[in-house]
Amino acid sequence: MSHKLKIAGWVAIGAVAGALTTVQLQAVARGTLAPLPLEELQQLAAVFGMVKTDYVEPVDEKKLISEAISGMVASLDPHSQYFDKKSYKEFREGTSGRFVGVGIEISMEDGLVKVVSPIEDSPAFRAGLKSGDLITKIDDTAVKGLTINDAVKLMRGEPRTKVLLTIFRKDEDRTFPVTITREEIKTQSVKSRVVEPGYAWVRVSQFQERTIEDFARKLEDIYRTDPNLKGLVLDLRNDPGGLLDAAVALSAVFLPENVTVVSTNGQLEDSKFIYKAIPQHYLRRGGTDPIKRLTENTKGALKRVPMVVLVNEGSASASEIVAGALQDHKRATILGSQTFGKGSVQTVRQLTPETGLKLTTARYYTPSGNSIQAKGIVPDVMVDETVEGNVFAALRTREADLQKHLGNGRDPAEPPMTDARRAEEQQRDEAREIARKRVEEEARKNPGQRLVPEFGSEKDFQLQQALNQLKGRPVLVSKTLEVRPPEKKEN
Repeated sequence: MSHKLKIAGWVAIGAVAGALTTVQLQAVARGTLAPLPLEELQQLAAVFGMVKTDYVEPVDEKKLISEAISGMVASLDPHSQYFDKKSYKEFREGTSGRFVGVGIEISMEDGLVKVVSPIEDSPAFRAGLKSGDLITKIDDTAVKGLTINDAVKLMRGEPRTKVLLTIFRKDEDRTFPVTITREEIKTQSVKSRVVEPGYAWVRVSQFQERTIEDFARKLEDIYRTDPNLKGLVLDLRNDPGGLLDAAVALSAVFLPENVTVVSTNGQLEDSKFIYKAIPQHYLRRGGTDPIKRLTENTKGALKRVPMVVLVNEGSASASEIVAGALQDHKRATILGSQTFGKGSVQTVRQLTPETGLKLTTARYYTPSGNSIQAKGIVPDVMVDETVEGNVFAALRTREADLQKHLGNGRDPAEPPMTDARRAEEQQRDEAREIARKRVEEEARKNPGQRLVPEFGSEKDFQLQQALNQLKGRPVLVSKTLEVRPPEKKEN
């Protein structure tokens, strides 16, 4: 028995090592990688063989290899990821701004799915769903106890398939069923409105493939409504980022042509690049230029209109690129709180038609050469979330809090943990606990109510301070917000 197991293990080693040798020869031929470490790869193959033959029950070979790849990539940093068939499909839907579903923005309330708003002209919109509706069942599955991701998965599906939602409408005190036919949904990542004569608010919630076209169209509408624009608020709060070319394009709307927007630097030669506010650096092959159209239709007004950019701890990656570019070129005043600090570039490479690899390949630097990674953008004016202070700021995790986060590549390695650093971390932990208890208490006092007003609403405190900034009026500056010290990593 032992002899057979040993033979089976070495057969597996031979098969894997043979494949790896091929990879090694290809790598050396390309001249981009050093020879692969055969001793360690033989060990990997040996473990694979032992698991395959010795484990208590049969295991799927493809699953083993997939999990091994996933673990290897996940060990690098929080943003590198191996995409299997399912996660690759979800990733592509997220960046394209398209998915198949019913078309609602949702949150959770009392363990149920709450409709924040139906997406315009979606199946849910046409079926009459309203903001505030609670979904109690999805087909035969009770929502109580499900996570929001579980609920989303149940509502998504193939085009032209049906899903039965059971709705509780509080203001009418009734429960009723709604059958909705799923279809492809195009999400809107841009919202806008003229908040008062001469002043407009434009929010970008994510940088997707359609963001720039939507952004240009919204600003053209605003300009037609009010061609004498005196000030513009660009809202990037809680914008997690997205596509780099979209960030470069959005920056180009407001910056002079040919100035630097962002630079990148990594191991590969093609990762060392300076992106400028020119069509060649944001246009996709064969695409039209919505930025040129916007500039012409607004007679260049958006290059001159006074601006405030709103950011917070949830502003990351592409939104930090925009904020950093506008700040460095003194094109806008940045207002809010220090941003997330995700200043790394992820390149997505297709492995098979259904799988891919998202790999960190470079760091981002603002036009003045400052690293965004693990630092973020520090606002010119620090302003709290509400007039009472910051409800969620202490609870939010930033890049520097993530395990295995990438260093910023500029600061020297830090010596071992000091008493001062331990005290800082303890203070942050205590602040998080205080904030958590406060949020729980407020939620008990005001069930179903928003703790922070909706972005862009009349009760949006930071938006009101941004308007004060544009009008030259006093701004209620935060008395508690501080710049977090850099979280240096040992090399």
